[in-house]
Amino acid sequence: MEIYSADKIRNIALFGHVGSGKTTLAEAILYYTKAISRQGKITDGNTTLDYDPEEIKRQMSVSLSIGCCEYKGSKINIIDTPGDFDFIGESMSGMRVADSGVIMISAKGGTSVGSQKAVRLLEGKKVPYLFFVNRMDEPNADFEGVVSRMTDRYGESVIPLSFPIMADGKMTGIVDVMNRKAFSINAKTGAFEETELPAEYTDRIDELQDRVNQVVAVADDTLMEKYFAGEPFTEDEFRHGVHVGFREGKLHPVYCGSAFMNWGIDFLLNCIAKDTPPAGKKPALTATLPSGGTMDITCKIADPLAAFIFKTISDPFVGKISIFKVNAGTLRANSTVYNATKGRDERIGGLFYLRGKEQIATDKVTAGDIGAATKLADADTNDTLCDRSRILEMPKIKFPSTCLSKSIVPTKKGDEEKIISGLAKLADGDRCFSVETDPETKQMVLSGIGDMQLKVLVSQLKSRYNVDCELAQLKVPYRETIRKKVKVQGKHKKQSGGHGQYGDVWIEFEPNPESEELVFDEKVFGGAVPKNFFPAVEKGLQESVKTGILAGYPVVNLKATLVDGSYHDVDSSEMAFKIAANLAFKEGMKAADAIILEPISKAEIHVPEEKQGDIMGDLNKRRARIVGIDADELGSVINCAVPTAEMLDYATDLKSMTQGRGWFVMSHARYEPAPQDIAAKVIAAAEAEEK
Repeated sequence: MEIYSADKIRNIALFGHVGSGKTTLAEAILYYTKAISRQGKITDGNTTLDYDPEEIKRQMSVSLSIGCCEYKGSKINIIDTPGDFDFIGESMSGMRVADSGVIMISAKGGTSVGSQKAVRLLEGKKVPYLFFVNRMDEPNADFEGVVSRMTDRYGESVIPLSFPIMADGKMTGIVDVMNRKAFSINAKTGAFEETELPAEYTDRIDELQDRVNQVVAVADDTLMEKYFAGEPFTEDEFRHGVHVGFREGKLHPVYCGSAFMNWGIDFLLNCIAKDTPPAGKKPALTATLPSGGTMDITCKIADPLAAFIFKTISDPFVGKISIFKVNAGTLRANSTVYNATKGRDERIGGLFYLRGKEQIATDKVTAGDIGAATKLADADTNDTLCDRSRILEMPKIKFPSTCLSKSIVPTKKGDEEKIISGLAKLADGDRCFSVETDPETKQMVLSGIGDMQLKVLVSQLKSRYNVDCELAQLKVPYRETIRKKVKVQGKHKKQSGGHGQYGDVWIEFEPNPESEELVFDEKVFGGAVPKNFFPAVEKGLQESVKTGILAGYPVVNLKATLVDGSYHDVDSSEMAFKIAANLAFKEGMKAADAIILEPISKAEIHVPEEKQGDIMGDLNKRRARIVGIDADELGSVINCAVPTAEMLDYATDLKSMTQGRGWFVMSHARYEPAPQDIAAKVIAAAEAEEK
């Protein structure tokens, strides 16, 4: 593949809901441009970009993938992103390097939650975008109805530049709005052939062209004067205005077709090649210098190298593949560059372009283009590769926080290390999950964005690393405490020939809300207990509070004061006084009205405003206390305190209740007494586990 200049490279990312046809569109584009010789199908598991076994099995994308092709003197890098919200990190990686976005819309359903989320994210990142109304080959396709709903939602900037010719509810052709031409579908070959423009479409074309001309006129004052004077724009003026309108978000073209049938692909490609901004026109990115200052990086091949790794693939056969975009300069094969993020040199071996899993070798990747390299020693996603003559770091992708945690349990004992090792390799390609061992519950905790993501990780452990495991519910870290002050005795006396064992203590136990940790004090008079045994008493209590008497949970908010006792000149020992302290602890817990404490979390829940009532009703069922309600760009922000145990599956439930539009963050706040019925269940569960 030849080397293209930045003004001839288009990096296009595909977004939309699950099943909207993103991968099928990518396949159609690759086939239409002759980058591939056969158009694969999702159902057959043979598409170019969904090549991972998990994607083939589930018939959906779970990871970002890249495909490149050439069209009319331009190079197009297609960035295919997953539609499921559990893989939103992949979409954010795609947005980071995209020059433009294509949002897939169903011709039957119209704007979906996935497309709405994509629009919001793209506008937040200031990435221009257009729409492709897909599945026009299916029954009940309603292009005009879909466009009307899109206009209501997104405004007058949504303008169709192609629309279907319909007959008996079926698409039989397509109208090119800007060139005022019509094309019919050859029933035998499926190809589009130019035909006479039906007279009934003239008014519709006039209306759409005038709307585009209004956008073009805003591009500069001269064009505005020509528009109001009724003078036609030249081709150059028109294209300039479309570029400005698209780049500034004042124009969002709509195209129609069927990716599955390859309808309308050429119209979309013409727009991508002519009207979307090339990589060389992307706004400058602000990089950070070692001094702490900043520098604007523009896409110039003459500048020193600045390349950003936005995706890493962990291939069990090839190893680690680092996918990068060159923001400036040239990255050459068999060279040494500086990893500014890690602070060390990185040796570059072979370079290649990606088309799914196919690797197309190249000796260099230039400014604006996307390439890949294998086996970089230290490089990870979010790292910057640069020239030592200009050391800098490009802005990083801010991945979403994890919000769903499960215990991951090996099917075979002893496979814990294999799980950790496998997940560490998978983490190269997915920055949106974490794994750690909870020191209290001893569970291995896998945290991610959602249930689907965690299931895919478990499946990948099996398919890639032959590790069988399953997901289980997390144990909630309850606590125990007391509610009243008591004074109890703990006496350990044992005689078994020779030296015996003797330790006797009187200890006052009382609630201490000021500290979760055990507070130990002594008020012994007259040497009833020698001072050299005080540390043994304290140590015995410190070991005792690790396991409460109700359900075996740690005891908190406790103060213990040693007030009296007795000892034996020969039989007393540190061990005897440790045991005596433990006996006193157990008696004290029984006498002091021990209770179960449940963890309370502080939650901040972001939901669409129209869903606020439903979400608050659900939170009330979870025993949440609403602290306040604010607003953000999405809608409502509900702040509440809620028992942690009620939120274990909340990520999945919130996704269902809001169709994926809601999200939340949560952190531990405090412990509170558990209601009696909850405490009874906790105690019963602990007793059942012991049996």
